[in-house]
Amino acid sequence: MPTNRRLSLQKSKPPARYLKFQKDYPGVFKAYSALGSATQKAGPLNAKIRALAKLAIAVGARLEGAVHSHTRRALEAGCTAAEIHQIVLLATTTIGFPAMMSALSWVDDVLVRKK
Repeated sequence: MPTNRRLSLQKSKPPARYLKFQKDYPGVFKAYSALGSATQKAGPLNAKIRALAKLAIAVGARLEGAVHSHTRRALEAGCTAAEIHQIVLLATTTIGFPAMMSALSWVDDVLVRKK
């Protein structure tokens, strides 16, 4: 399913669990959000590279929800489906074929919905 075309984006609503956490723990959410902003500004990487790096970290950690979230964020940062797929494919020799296949299905959960 690799493609270089950019997918049309509709701003996706965060998951209900995330919104509930934000409402239930506003102080913790504010601190967490500030930490995320600080790490984004802590170096020279542009938004697209940061998005792909965060996606790669989520893939390596085998975190399905994070892979979904960072796939959406990568698209918002201007990444193509082909770039996103390559990030997942690069994980094959590090985390193994079955783990990569799981991550690929999680990425495709988002990419298929965005078409």
